[in-house]
Amino acid sequence: MEKNKKIADSNELTSEEIKRYSRHMVLREVGEEGQKKLKSSGVLIVGAGGLGSPIGLYLAAAGVGKIGIIDFDKVSYSNLQRQVLFSDGDVGSSKAEIAKTRLLEINPGIEVKAYNEKLNYKNAIDIISGYDVIADGSDNFSAKYLVNDACALLGKPLVYGSVLRFEGQASVFYTKEGPCYRCLYPEPPEDMPSCEETGVL
Repeated sequence: MEKNKKIADSNELTSEEIKRYSRHMVLREVGEEGQKKLKSSGVLIVGAGGLGSPIGLYLAAAGVGKIGIIDFDKVSYSNLQRQVLFSDGDVGSSKAEIAKTRLLEINPGIEVKAYNEKLNYKNAIDIISGYDVIADGSDNFSAKYLVNDACALLGKPLVYGSVLRFEGQASVFYTKEGPCYRCLYPEPPEDMPSCEETGVL
């Protein structure tokens, strides 16, 4: 593990990383400099569920150097049909901790931090300030507005995602260059059904 920590701390690419990311680096739009930027960047994933699971898998595989996962929930059987980070043996375990383990299995050369806690107004600024980009895969409006407000205050880019039944939404909000989520939707909707009530593919 100490070897992997040294890899994550250095901005230079090792020979193993050059092999691992060769399909990125052959792209003119990425190249070695782009891969170094990925390695030196950090992304916080809010929610390790149906959206957060594939986000985490692909960020880890792509070589994003620091990934944070915040989720206070435990894995349940009803998660397994869509939350691809988890398997039967994980039921009852912390989503954040299992996600950390899986991402490090995919790419042991990155740093992954698990926050097995609920994001709230007391810890949001502190946690979010440690990352370059925030990926919101939360499943409730109170969390979405909290993440948006913290990102707006800190000037962090927010990659937003939402899904219900057969429909999904995705957007990027960055108050330095445009509106935030609250600019579009000043107040949360009332009586919005959850995935538990209506289902989700």
